[in-house]
Amino acid sequence: MAAGGRASGRPAKKKGPSKGTGGQKRRSLEGRGATPPAEMRHWYKDKARAERIAREEQSGTRRPAPARQQRRSEDAPEHIGGRNPVLEALHAGVPASALYIAQRIDNDDRVRDSIKIAAERGIALLEVSRDKLDRLTEGGVHQGIALQIPAYDYAHPSELVELAHEAAEVPLIVALDSVTDPRNLGAIARSATAFGAHGLLIPSRRSAGVTGGAWKTSAGTLANLRVARAANLTAALREYREAGLFIIGLDGTGDTDISDVELLTEPLVIVVGSEGKGLSRLVREHCDVLARIPMRAAAESLNAGVAAGVALYEAARHRRL
Repeated sequence: MAAGGRASGRPAKKKGPSKGTGGQKRRSLEGRGATPPAEMRHWYKDKARAERIAREEQSGTRRPAPARQQRRSEDAPEHIGGRNPVLEALHAGVPASALYIAQRIDNDDRVRDSIKIAAERGIALLEVSRDKLDRLTEGGVHQGIALQIPAYDYAHPSELVELAHEAAEVPLIVALDSVTDPRNLGAIARSATAFGAHGLLIPSRRSAGVTGGAWKTSAGTLANLRVARAANLTAALREYREAGLFIIGLDGTGDTDISDVELLTEPLVIVVGSEGKGLSRLVREHCDVLARIPMRAAAESLNAGVAAGVALYEAARHRRL
């Protein structure tokens, strides 16, 4: 035999299954059934979605996913966007810290007037990209211009009473219960200033704050009227009562007309509720008097701003007598 040859001339046998193993393969196939269709596979939905997105992007019909809006911090500045709103806010004397102008903006009279007023008031003028304006206005329509308003510095409820004592006047305060429209807050501030109130009290939750909308509606009167904020409105009203103030709640079901209330010349808090729900139960329980504003049956209720104006007028009229 030549070196390196086979030991035997017989061909090698093909290796097959050993004895007694046939049942293992049959059992391994049991229960699997037929191959499922593609739509039943775990990867089908992701693949179909990816193909649909690719088709939409190619055809230009795909819309970008909406940006997730983050809750703005109460201490963060607010931004008013739009040529008319910015100009109106500047005319109304809304306090502002910066005026943002888009690069290569198409100037018109509103933009030029806004820049002029801002320069006269010493407001910083900043030229920024439109992407920056998009972020500042949270995707709102800004037309290439935005006004930055610093966060309002709220007073403590006790400061409103101190202001009245410093002026040697009988305290007159307006409290807002669940008034959520900033325009109503601005209108009430305007009436409060006109009729000699010493401030507004608002709760920190479920209430409008001093925003750009409130500043514009107030026609600048918020610059001369303090707004206090309380974590708990009923607790603040309780403290006012302990300090010697009377609480009058405006309510359509009250037993006394506002013009007939004898407490209008006393240290006073007038509580105004929302137009739809009125005063909350806890606030009603802390009122010394529930007063109504007489009106014809055709009108079910008054706007919160109008109701506050009527009540403040009656208080001012009684105090002049």
